[in-house]
Amino acid sequence: MKELLRQAPVVLVTDAKKVIEGIVNGGVAIFHDGSTYLLDLYSPESRSVQQSETETVITGPHDSFVESLTTNLSLIRRRIKSSHLKIIPCSVGEISKSKVYILYIQNIANPEHVEEMRKRVQRIETDGILDGSILTQYLEDSPNSVFPQFMITERPDVAASKLMSGRVLTIMENSPIVVSAPAAFFEFFASPDDYYQRWALGTALRMLRFMALLITVTFTAMYVSVTTFHYEMVPEALLRTLAESRSRVPFPPVYEALLLETMIELLREAGARLPTKIGQTIGIVGGIVIGQAAVQAGLTSNILIIAVATSAIASFVIPSYMMSASIRLIRFGLIILAGTWGNMGLVMGIALIIIHLSGLTSLKASYMIPLAPMKPSDWKDVFIRAPFSMLTKRPTQVKTPNSTRQTDKKQE
Repeated sequence: MKELLRQAPVVLVTDAKKVIEGIVNGGVAIFHDGSTYLLDLYSPESRSVQQSETETVITGPHDSFVESLTTNLSLIRRRIKSSHLKIIPCSVGEISKSKVYILYIQNIANPEHVEEMRKRVQRIETDGILDGSILTQYLEDSPNSVFPQFMITERPDVAASKLMSGRVLTIMENSPIVVSAPAAFFEFFASPDDYYQRWALGTALRMLRFMALLITVTFTAMYVSVTTFHYEMVPEALLRTLAESRSRVPFPPVYEALLLETMIELLREAGARLPTKIGQTIGIVGGIVIGQAAVQAGLTSNILIIAVATSAIASFVIPSYMMSASIRLIRFGLIILAGTWGNMGLVMGIALIIIHLSGLTSLKASYMIPLAPMKPSDWKDVFIRAPFSMLTKRPTQVKTPNSTRQTDKKQE
C-alpha cells in the first residue's frame, strides 16, 4: 500500500480511536486485506502572511501570525534555528479537539513554568476553545482580575524574543495570536519599536508611555476632585475660567465626567465595529459634533472635554490593547471615588489598585516585578531601554537556569 500511494504520508493504524481521530482531522482511511491505512491529505486554506494591524511598527519586520499552526511554527523557526527549541503537543476541547503547542527553549526556560503551563492546558475541560485569547482566560492565575496576566502578540519577532528571554509560548490552531508567560505588568508598556531604534529614543518613548499611564488614570479623576471639593488647589486666574465654563452646567462634575467618558467609549466602540474608513470618520466627526453640541447645550464644560479627550488619547499610547482597555475601565471607578471623597478617594483608589497588582501572579511568578519584589537589576529594560551591551542578563522573573543572555567581552 505504501508503494502504491507515494503522494501522501501513509501510516498503518491498528487502534480504532486513532483511525477516527485521523478522519476528523482531515485524513483518509483505507481498509485493505484486514489492515487499516491512514493517509494525511489535509491541506487547509489559510490567508497569506500579512502585516499586523494591532502591533504596527515603524522599523523592523512587518510579518505577523496567521490562522495556520504550521505557518506560525515556521515563522518562529525562521528566527530560532536551534535544536533546543522544544514543542509539547496538546489538545483542548472535548468536541473541537483544537491543537495547542507549548513552545520553550531547553536550558533557558524554567522547567517549572513549562510543567505548570502543560498542566493548566491539560486541565481545561470544555466543549471547545476557538481562539488563543479565550485560551488565556482559562490559563490565567486570577481570571477574575481586570488586568491581563498573560502577554499576547501577533508578531513572530516578539514571540521569538520572549522565547529567548526564558518565557513559555502557547500556540493554538485557527488563532493568529501567541500567548507568552509569565508576564509582568510593565512588560505591557514595551513596544518592538523600542528595540529597533536607538536606545535613547527607545528610552524616551518608554518614559512617554509611563507618563501617558499617569495621565489616563488620574487626569479626569483629578479634575472631578478639584472642582467638587478642592477649589483652593486651583490658581485664581484658572479658577475664574473653571467657574465660567461650568456656569451653565446643571450636573455635578462627577456625573458630567462619567457622561463624557461613556460617550468617548461609545464612539470608540462604534468606530471599531464599522469598516476602517467609516470608523475613522465616525470617531473624528462624531467627537467634534457631539462635543460642540454638548457645550452649547450646557451639558458639559470646555475644560472637561479637554481633560477627557487627553485621557482618552493617553490610553491609546499604551501598546497593549488589552492593558489599555483595562486601564480605561478602572478610570470609571477612580472618577466615582474622586467625586465621592475628593483627593482622599482618589488616593484610596490608586492604593487599592497597587495592592491588587502586587498580589497578582503570572504562572506563579510575581506580576509587579521589578518593583514587588524589588529587582533594580531589571530596571534597565523596564523603565528605560538601556544599550544592548548592558542587557547581558535575562529577566529575573522567569528564574531561568541560564541567566546570561550575552557576555560583555570588554570586561573579560
